[in-house]
Amino acid sequence: MSKMGKEFKEFIMRGNVVDLAVGVVIGGAFGKIVSSLVNDMIMPVVSLLTGGTNMSGLFVQLAQKDVPYASVEAAKEAGVATLNYGLFIQTVIDFLIIALAIFLFVKAINAFRRKEEPAPAPAVRLCDHCRLEVKDDATRCPHCTSELKPVQP
Repeated sequence: MSKMGKEFKEFIMRGNVVDLAVGVVIGGAFGKIVSSLVNDMIMPVVSLLTGGTNMSGLFVQLAQKDVPYASVEAAKEAGVATLNYGLFIQTVIDFLIIALAIFLFVKAINAFRRKEEPAPAPAVRLCDHCRLEVKDDATRCPHCTSELKPVQP
């Protein structure tokens, strides 16, 4: 295998490149799910609340105003310029729902990742006379040779 082929293989096999590829694929699938949620579940409710108006079909005809068109598609077929503010509103709603879903997902993942607090370090045993550190099983202080009381469990 050539040097360039080996370098390419090393590049591809790095963990962060593979993680990124998996993230992009899952992100694309997640985007489709959220788009379906918005288009099939939320926008019909919004349409119902706005009196049956299809948000994605809202537009302003910029040219040939003497001939009104019933839909964005009809205006595009006729080659008329349109300002599709309904599609923009729907895209903004898509974005907000995706951002909220990602926020909730990351928040849930972070709750699982929270590290347990390490156990506190055991208390250091000090000599009653010289106040220097001594081992728990010592019967005499190695510093001042005083006799030590046994450690109570």
